[in-house]
Amino acid sequence: MPANIGSLFRIADAFGVSKLLFGNATIDFNSKRILRTARATINHIEHACLDNIEDEISNLVTEDYQLIAIEITENSIPLSSFNIDLSKKIALIVGAENFGVSEAVLRLVHTTVHIDMYGHNSSMNVTQATGIALYELSKQLVSATS
Repeated sequence: MPANIGSLFRIADAFGVSKLLFGNATIDFNSKRILRTARATINHIEHACLDNIEDEISNLVTEDYQLIAIEITENSIPLSSFNIDLSKKIALIVGAENFGVSEAVLRLVHTTVHIDMYGHNSSMNVTQATGIALYELSKQLVSATS
């Protein structure tokens, strides 16, 4: 888990993410493994562990964020088919690698997307999925402002 957290900081920094929130977890952000994997990016991205991520997600709804969860569900749409609402700030929600995004959180988000996969495995590493999603969303933002 520490390597994934450090990697999330690096990929978030690469795409200009301003904040990382970790729900229902206790994380030692001074862990040598996190710091080594994150490099200095942990110093440039606001971050926190929250006891109740559902409350924070509800706050983001009232702040008019577009909430996008990455999770394979019956109602999820392919990330490649999803168009962001350019008038809103974006909150991308990813789940813990073993459990995914909780049902409680999925009920709060506006859209659930999945990444089409063509191999034999049915899931991918949380950092890899986050990187793919950030890349796709960034492409849309860049093309809209060009």
